[in-house]
Amino acid sequence: MRVLDLFCGAGGAATGYAAAGFDVVGVDINPQPHFPFAFIRADALAPPVDLTTFDLIHASPPCQAHTTMSERWRGRETLADQRPDLIPQTRDLLLESGRPYVIENVPGAARDLRSPIRLTGEMFGLRVHRPRLFECSPFVMAPAVVARQKNPVAVYGKMDGRRLWTRRDGSELHAPRTVEVARKAMGIGWMDWDELREAIPPHYTEWIGAQMLRAGA
Repeated sequence: MRVLDLFCGAGGAATGYAAAGFDVVGVDINPQPHFPFAFIRADALAPPVDLTTFDLIHASPPCQAHTTMSERWRGRETLADQRPDLIPQTRDLLLESGRPYVIENVPGAARDLRSPIRLTGEMFGLRVHRPRLFECSPFVMAPAVVARQKNPVAVYGKMDGRRLWTRRDGSELHAPRTVEVARKAMGIGWMDWDELREAIPPHYTEWIGAQMLRAGA
């Protein structure tokens, strides 16, 4: 079974699909020297491959249009109003292919996604919260909701070890001081800090991929 990973980045999603049992081909417009599978540098919205030859297509269009800061500043003639929303265009491409697909994005994209499931790090025993939404065709189930981690790691912003907040129960969210701490928290062993900040934990797509395989993708 083959999966095409569009907007693949450094391979967080791809690694999960590989762990589930897929052969992976990644496509990204930027060079991805750390991507661990077959890679094609190209526009993900115009990939130079026959989409119908893949059993599953995953797409993670850029999320900047849907981040918390973009939502906060939208409509105020700021950079937030200039960031393109590529989800509809991506969906059109995937629907035209006729293949099973997954579209991943941040929680702020909920209004643009169709019946997405929400996955977080604590569902898989990770030390990141990292909520992400997945529009899946066919639909898949999310794991049971569990309590948040005692002292999670913030794999975003700066890698400076700062305390970002303290909960009422005394647990704290800290930025990591080293890339090794961030890698362990994400379940990713090969990315640098900038790549980790843009990645999703492979556990998410391993969960999705396993269900897709059982459904025959």
